[in-house]
Amino acid sequence: MDPSRILEEFPAPSFRGTQETALREIRTAFEAGNDVVLVRAPTGSGKSLLARAIAGCARRPGEGDPSRAVGAYYTTPQVSQLDDVAGDDLLEDLSIIRGKSNYTCILPGETSTQVNRAPCARERGFDCPVKHRCPYFSDRSIAANREIAAMTLAYFMQTAGSDVFGLRDVVVIDEAHGLSEWAEMYATLELSPSSVPVWDACRPPAIERLSDAEGYAERLRTVCGRRQEELRGKTELTPPEAEERDRLAELVRDIGWFLDDLRNPESPTTWVADQPDGAETTISIKPLDPARYLHHTVWDRGNKFALLSATILNKDAFCRGAGLDPDRVALVDVPHTFPLENRPLYDVTCGKMTYERREETLPKVAETIVRLMAHHPDEKGLIHAHSYAIAEDLYERLRSLGVEGRIRGHDTENRDAALAGWKRDDEPDVFVSVKMEEALDLRGDLCRWQVLCKAPYPNTRDSRVAQRLEDGQWSWYYRTALRTVIQAAGRVVRAPDDYGATYLADSSLVDLFERARPDMPPWFEAQVDRMERPELPAADPERATTGSGRRSRSTTRARRSGSIDDHPLSDVWGDG
Repeated sequence: MDPSRILEEFPAPSFRGTQETALREIRTAFEAGNDVVLVRAPTGSGKSLLARAIAGCARRPGEGDPSRAVGAYYTTPQVSQLDDVAGDDLLEDLSIIRGKSNYTCILPGETSTQVNRAPCARERGFDCPVKHRCPYFSDRSIAANREIAAMTLAYFMQTAGSDVFGLRDVVVIDEAHGLSEWAEMYATLELSPSSVPVWDACRPPAIERLSDAEGYAERLRTVCGRRQEELRGKTELTPPEAEERDRLAELVRDIGWFLDDLRNPESPTTWVADQPDGAETTISIKPLDPARYLHHTVWDRGNKFALLSATILNKDAFCRGAGLDPDRVALVDVPHTFPLENRPLYDVTCGKMTYERREETLPKVAETIVRLMAHHPDEKGLIHAHSYAIAEDLYERLRSLGVEGRIRGHDTENRDAALAGWKRDDEPDVFVSVKMEEALDLRGDLCRWQVLCKAPYPNTRDSRVAQRLEDGQWSWYYRTALRTVIQAAGRVVRAPDDYGATYLADSSLVDLFERARPDMPPWFEAQVDRMERPELPAADPERATTGSGRRSRSTTRARRSGSIDDHPLSDVWGDG
């Protein structure tokens, strides 16, 4: 790696905000000998452009020892983030590769077939006459031979040990704050009728301890192996059989990883097993802090690493969870360049939203949302409901309050389509969402206000969470929730001249801020310190849905470009 190139590798024609300073500090951190540099960069700092500049410092072919690794990887856990990269002209030299299921076969009669179910995946010895034009293999070949290959974190981890995507000089991970949690998710074994093709031939017993899970996993591996041999004996597979073969291979690989790691006395990973419904039902086998898994899938894939996120809140804790030596890791803090008055937090707390108190608090939250709708009559709003149960209950309460005409929602099936439709529409509708705190860009008039209905604490019924709390890891618990809040707060303010209000409806959020204050980035702490309780109009359904008193678009634009005193959010204090 040659960090001295970092400024010239910046892809934009000019620097914005603190980008040049950040790049100089990143260069210094690498030149000091650090293997990993954490870049804590808030929303709007241009993380993707910083990432491209870092990746451009990777060793190139012909530079020095030819046996040394060259090139770079860019990876992110968020599919939407990769989509943004693909659509950015400044990042056109990043060669993007996706999983096979994202491509369709181009053979006659197969043009609606995904590449992972195409004849080459179904027929033994199939010689594809158009493989050189196959969209998947073409993209893979290009990415494998270009200086910067871009892919999702899932694909990156799946290709560990690949001959095509081997060791590179530099690895850049965007949105890296949840790296250890993503690794836990990828390493989790979900054994259920829908995920285990041989379920009927190998149903699990009651799992009361980890040794029970170990014994069942060993037996399941044997049964899967026998079924694999049967499929290998066929000359041609049907699409369902090809899917079964691939699932069996993945299952055998994952079971092998679990058993090897569990039986390795030097592994730092702790495993837990859940079977909430008893014998012959679904089992989840989950790792805690899978540092060894990360070494195999991530840390062994590059010489130098840059991890970027707005919410790497505690360097030492992050390093512990990811299996990194803090002494070989540097942290670069990028200041926030958005005016504080453009990204306010408002206290509209209505009580606690814990399960025991929800029935008492949720009606007050619904009424508060109606008041906010009346205050923002011609501006789109986003409600972070935290769970589908809360979203459904809240939607019904808002309907009973007479504002159904301005409310939209989604379920697990139409999530992406419903979001896209709401974003496309110019009407000032309010979108009741679940799990949209990250990877959502609502710049400008796409959304001007949002409500956090519940403090996003990890679910204590999850065995991994319960184990951590039993071990006294309460700082992790608060830090995880704070990270989600900070991510959510960044959805509606995306540029220095953008603005958007975030309203906190759960009083547990105020408590969270006090408990997690030591881990707050200074720029978010300033938002918390400025937070006050606003005066809002009455919960008038007519005003909330008809836009009484709404400003014209030309007036809104004029106020947006005016002074701070004339800021569109400033009147939240006096609208009684």
